[in-house]
Amino acid sequence: MKVVFGNSEKLWNDAVSVRRAVFIEEQHVPEELEIDEFENEATHFVLYDGEKAVGAGRFRTIDSIGKIERICVLPDYRSRGAGRLIMESIEQFAKENGIAKTKLNAQTHAERFYEKLGYKTISGIFMDAGIPHVTMMKQLL
Repeated sequence: MKVVFGNSEKLWNDAVSVRRAVFIEEQHVPEELEIDEFENEATHFVLYDGEKAVGAGRFRTIDSIGKIERICVLPDYRSRGAGRLIMESIEQFAKENGIAKTKLNAQTHAERFYEKLGYKTISGIFMDAGIPHVTMMKQLL
């Protein structure tokens, strides 16, 4: 499996196809919340198994902090290191661009996954798209 990142239309379409399957179809997040006004300013990351897009995420910089968003993996690829590959690629990209800290809003069921990657919870539980989340942060540099 290989992670590819950038801003091309093909990459965005592949990322959205995974996000649609996971967030919109599986988790019932409304499409208007999933596909938002930040798509064009984000760098998109897609995990491929051969030619098939199986995972995705995106990255933006807000006030010099890296914001990791929309991390998702197709069901057949979960618990196989796919999410870790995406996160490691995003963190490497952040470091190469001088970003010292990253943060993300994690669904509470995924909080332990992010803790294992070194993220610390910095908020209480809040609802986003009807799903409980927490904000988490990690010092990279």
